[in-house]
Amino acid sequence: MAYGGRGCAVPQGKGPDAVALGAAGEGEGLCTVGHQASGLALSKAGLGRRPSGISRAILRSAVRALGREEFLKRAARVNQGSVVFNKRFGTWNFLWCENGRRRSKLIGTLQQFPTKAAAWRAAEPLRTRLEHAGSSGEAVLTVRNLVERYRAERMPRRVMTKQGYNTWLNGYILPKWGDSLLQELQARPVDLWLQSLPLAPKSKVHIRGLVRALWEFAMWRGDVPVQRNPIELVTIKAATKRMKKARSLTVEEFQRFCEHLEEPFHTMALACVCFGLRISECLALKWSDVDWLNATLTVERGIVHQVVDDVKTPESQRSMCIDGEMLNVLKTWRQRTQFSGPDDWMFASPSQIGRLPFSYPGVWRALRKAAAKAGIVSISSHSFRHTHRSWLDAVGTPVGVQQRLMRHTDIRTTMNVYGSAATEDMRQAHGKIVRLALARSN
Repeated sequence: MAYGGRGCAVPQGKGPDAVALGAAGEGEGLCTVGHQASGLALSKAGLGRRPSGISRAILRSAVRALGREEFLKRAARVNQGSVVFNKRFGTWNFLWCENGRRRSKLIGTLQQFPTKAAAWRAAEPLRTRLEHAGSSGEAVLTVRNLVERYRAERMPRRVMTKQGYNTWLNGYILPKWGDSLLQELQARPVDLWLQSLPLAPKSKVHIRGLVRALWEFAMWRGDVPVQRNPIELVTIKAATKRMKKARSLTVEEFQRFCEHLEEPFHTMALACVCFGLRISECLALKWSDVDWLNATLTVERGIVHQVVDDVKTPESQRSMCIDGEMLNVLKTWRQRTQFSGPDDWMFASPSQIGRLPFSYPGVWRALRKAAAKAGIVSISSHSFRHTHRSWLDAVGTPVGVQQRLMRHTDIRTTMNVYGSAATEDMRQAHGKIVRLALARSN
């Protein structure tokens, strides 16, 4: 140690732990060290003494040592996690760092775990999994991580299906289970959670199916051992029951509604009602889809958010017969539109110079405006498909024929009976619907 800046030994009677700032009135004194080290020597140029006698080099070393100690403590908390009490909500939370972002998991309340030691014991499984993941070099498999992998590898490509999946994931699954481990999605907690959601039973079935798909995906990837999917034990009561009755129009309501529709929305409404088309299928029709000689219409595609996509199911992609009166309606519209080429959209948008059909928001605004003038409430584009189904039933169409005309994959979707249909029966049923639709709409 340096004494007085001259590199001499510490005088007798001055211990190494003493802070020697020099005698009173001295401008220079003994520099401070926490312990005596053999062979310690500081050059006169490196001391940089201040009037207090404390070397700036010593201060820098002490600060670095404290910073290193704090860094090691923080690294330990990151690797092993930590238990923190939230005073605002009175809950214990387990915190850890994952991919540079802080994650948290609720352990319980202060009533459940009165001491931090009790909370640590409850968080021990989480800590064990975290340490295991750290030793293997893998991130902790939370539901959020699994969803990101699922979106990259197994998310359906159909635009409408993908939109529906993202709605359930972003609106319900991730807010509730995003920071939870996959193993926490067991039958009982998922069942109780689904019961608490203010959704229709059919919507709960969709969410349950998506959670089940996440489990299947994790087993397929090898993230968890292959086992029975716990979500198979979750049941939804009244899964096919609707919260609201499907809206279908009577013949008189539809004719009154059509009186307030301008072209091409008038022809759109007729096509949807007479063929039972979904609005995405109707907007995606091209003139080449119509076989004028054989009087058939082929549904080959759909369009969602102005993106051309596949139809909903393979059964939806089929040819349907066209009644003579409906064929004349399509011919009249083709003569009026400026986009009448074989590869043109049947309902091409002039604002898009025919490159795209009318967008759904534009169609919806026209339908809502006409419905208000006709005094009809609670109408949507899908109401035309429900109307088609109810009119088929009203004219005495066999259920098997209804299934074929509605293009349902499962007859239970149409009605819980069985049957088959011939092409002539379908043609006769279609003709009856067209005559109902065109009774006064012309």
